[in-house]
Amino acid sequence: MAVIPKKTKYRKPHRISYEGESKGNTELHFGSYGLKAMEGAWITQQQIEAARVAMTRYMKRGGKVWINIFPHLSLTSIPLETRMGKGKGQPDKWVAVVKRGKIMFEIDGVSEEVAREALRLAMHKLPIKCKFVKKESGEANENWWNKKSFKRRNHKKNRRIQRRII
Repeated sequence: MAVIPKKTKYRKPHRISYEGESKGNTELHFGSYGLKAMEGAWITQQQIEAARVAMTRYMKRGGKVWINIFPHLSLTSIPLETRMGKGKGQPDKWVAVVKRGKIMFEIDGVSEEVAREALRLAMHKLPIKCKFVKKESGEANENWWNKKSFKRRNHKKNRRIQRRII
């Protein structure tokens, strides 16, 4: 099953760097267990599909799998033994840009042993170092409203409202 975008704005975009830290999706949102990237790379559509198949086969299609990466970037190549010039080349493959710290896959609905082994099999299909992560019982996602930044923001908002009333 080829995972490619249905439509893109540009057929041959500039290459996006995978260096640095991931800005978003660094914590588990959907599942209880996940696979976190420990380094940056371009992950091809074939590698994503191979990792998905390895996980679902080991889990015997039990539980739920979330794939948090999608190959939006097309990489171009020109044929071998071609002379210089004549343009950039045709889109050859599609890749997902994965930066360090991004959660790529999430699993829920299975035991920790099954999830750990399924994600270990998926790690072997990927070209980067990965780490198994699990949601803690008192995870910050459950108490997102209890963070200091959220309280501080709403405190300032409430003070502005009180000033308007007075």
